[in-house]
Amino acid sequence: MFAGKRFSDRTDWKLAQNRFTVAVEKVRASGAKVLDLTLSNPTRAGLYYDERAILGALASPLALDYDPQAKGLLAAREAVSGYYRDRSGCGGSDVADNEATHGIEVDPERIVLTTSTSEGYSFVFRLLCNAGDELLVPKPSYPLFEFLADLQDVRLVPYPLIYDHGWQMDFPSLERVVTERTRGVVVVHPNNPTGSFVSAGEMETLNSFCRERGLAVIADEVFLDYGLEDFGDGPRSNSRSLHAPMDRHSPIHRLGRDDNSTGEHASFAGNQDVLTFTLSGLSKVAALPQMKVAWVVTSGPREEVAAALGRLEVIADTYLSMNAPVQWAVPALLEQRKDIQRQLMERVHANLAELDRKLAGQKACERLSVEGGWYAVLRVPVTRSDEELAIALVRERAVVVHPGHFYDFSSDGYLVLSLITVEGEFAEGIGAVLDELNS
Repeated sequence: MFAGKRFSDRTDWKLAQNRFTVAVEKVRASGAKVLDLTLSNPTRAGLYYDERAILGALASPLALDYDPQAKGLLAAREAVSGYYRDRSGCGGSDVADNEATHGIEVDPERIVLTTSTSEGYSFVFRLLCNAGDELLVPKPSYPLFEFLADLQDVRLVPYPLIYDHGWQMDFPSLERVVTERTRGVVVVHPNNPTGSFVSAGEMETLNSFCRERGLAVIADEVFLDYGLEDFGDGPRSNSRSLHAPMDRHSPIHRLGRDDNSTGEHASFAGNQDVLTFTLSGLSKVAALPQMKVAWVVTSGPREEVAAALGRLEVIADTYLSMNAPVQWAVPALLEQRKDIQRQLMERVHANLAELDRKLAGQKACERLSVEGGWYAVLRVPVTRSDEELAIALVRERAVVVHPGHFYDFSSDGYLVLSLITVEGEFAEGIGAVLDELNS
């Protein structure tokens, strides 16, 4: 037998279940009715899918031919290009109907198909970073980044999103944490779970920041089509939600947030100022996570784009992870987004309205401003840790919510709720949560 470690340090994760997960599994095993306000799987959210169209799209006889193309089949990449060209009008809020995104032309040759945004991240991390290099990532945000970075031997350095009548990128913090090992800045547009978009002013400041330092932008846009302008920073008189008008004398405005945001959100896929990698996929765009279709769009200065694409193509060619049936189905699957986004937007709007209605009848907690996505954040009294509160809600109320620390909130006092839970279950669950918080 060889002495020493059997496994790599990069996989030395804490694999034991946390106390919250143990509590959830115990309550489920008891047979109790559990109200799940963490639902993220749209295929189990009671939505209608066009079964015939979806399954029929996977039966193309063209899939019998093996045509390995590193970037993905041209027909599929052309369909993704068409998605960017035709984004406005999809879903319930015309989120892309503006000069910056409506009619955007994305060359199919600048698109690389992947099986997931996680794989897209791994390609881009490998492209940009040597072992030990750094990427700046937002905090709070989705916890998957840590595992992706570990597997690519990349060091993540957080920069805070700060809340002042809406979420803001903290550019002074970016200035403080950037080093010679920094290779890029990750933005999530809109962020999960804060639901905050990168504003036009922030995009401009971010481009300047990265251009001066030779950094790339990595933009995760999986929720881009799910804008919620009706629930953003405008004042509301009938809820306990924290989205009053901004104080124009606030120093926050010096951080890059523009005062005149119109609720229109440009895609980073059209960003030409600096080398930019934009990630998205069918998981959220068409609510089809099981189809395993995602993509990376490369944009920016022409010479840098050409150099990046040459290397990305080699990385993709090394794996050739996309399968033929789903690639031939991409045009039809993207077409499904029009109806499924409408259903999801109706669900999210209904649950947000119900949440605000219930919040108006109590004083213990408040909802933070949300501009897009499928989640809402509650600010709650700090009488115990978020994990202890979430465990108590599971054990005593049979309601599952996520504690804020799952998403790297900087302090206790936050719960994260899914807005795609079936409406009746959401109403019952949020009622139980507020009863617990106000008892």
